[in-house]
Amino acid sequence: MNRKYALGFLLSAALLENHAIAHPQNDKNDWVKESPASQKLDAAKLAAMDEAIKKGTFQQVTSVLIARRGQLVFESYYDADGVEGLRNTRSATKTVTGMLAGAAIDRGHMALTTPILSHVKRKTAIENPDPRKAKITVEDLLTMSSMLECDDQNQFSRGNEERMYLIEDWVKFYLDLPIKGFPAWIPKPSASPYGRSFSYCTAGSTTLGAVVQSASKMPLQDFAQKALFAPLGITKTEWQFSPLGLAQGGGGLGLRSRDLLKLGQLLANGGTWHGKQILPAAWVKASVSPQAEVDEQRKYGYLLWLYPYSAKGVTHQSYQMAGTGGNKVVVFPGLDIVALVTTTNYGVRSPHQITDKLIAEHILGALE
Repeated sequence: MNRKYALGFLLSAALLENHAIAHPQNDKNDWVKESPASQKLDAAKLAAMDEAIKKGTFQQVTSVLIARRGQLVFESYYDADGVEGLRNTRSATKTVTGMLAGAAIDRGHMALTTPILSHVKRKTAIENPDPRKAKITVEDLLTMSSMLECDDQNQFSRGNEERMYLIEDWVKFYLDLPIKGFPAWIPKPSASPYGRSFSYCTAGSTTLGAVVQSASKMPLQDFAQKALFAPLGITKTEWQFSPLGLAQGGGGLGLRSRDLLKLGQLLANGGTWHGKQILPAAWVKASVSPQAEVDEQRKYGYLLWLYPYSAKGVTHQSYQMAGTGGNKVVVFPGLDIVALVTTTNYGVRSPHQITDKLIAEHILGALE
């Protein structure tokens, strides 16, 4: 989410109903810790990063965790909540919703080509009726590329997420949006890379959560626990809910930092955790592959950002979960590294760039 809308989101999020689920953490499914040196990371450089964070160089960082080759090699907390604290993942939650869509597809509940209207119950007729709405698919929501006019980066957009929080039915809000127009300076989908026109839309991810819920025939939070969290040993979660009781698949899920890091490692492992296949390898491969273009530098997979980092004159490809304030879980497949940074930099200028600087200069900079 754009920084200029962060304050509005904070006010909106404060109005959401929270639902916490807490059980003793299943340690047998937790991380195995190793020293940085054992995974060829310079411990002294990581210690220097630790000191820089404590001095406030990167503003309000709350935790940094690094895994290499599946081993936890660095873990530090900079708030009062420590290892058991639930940290708001913000829009990194969208990637979780993408994973749940993959799990639902794997179980035969739906397909990439499933029209979303077949899984959304409506009490009233859709506003701005158009036959193209019936053609919007699950994959369109996964790639932020449906034909509905929804753009969180544009304060004038009819679908801007701040407008969604003002009404009761968030799914209806999305479905009622008009079809977007394409003036001469905006390429149509047919003229865009991958045949899709990207625009960042929280309401679409929220609606995808409702589609998964309908297709799986259980509340989204219950399907998440069954299909994703329980196999990973994640037993402590906090969802935010819409006024009508829909778990918000577009943002705000609270998780321990260690558990959030597991989600990144799950992707890095091709869908496996401790030898158990949780998500299909083919689904993970498609998720982390370019499916739409954001701009010249950035691509987009299935609710995942794809773009390179440069460190020591070397470019490293990555894919990542990302949320407001610079909250990130970044996977570097060529380095077998998964890095997590959580923050409360919601009102800070360019928070994502702050986190990217920390990752590039200090985490990648610690590579031996």
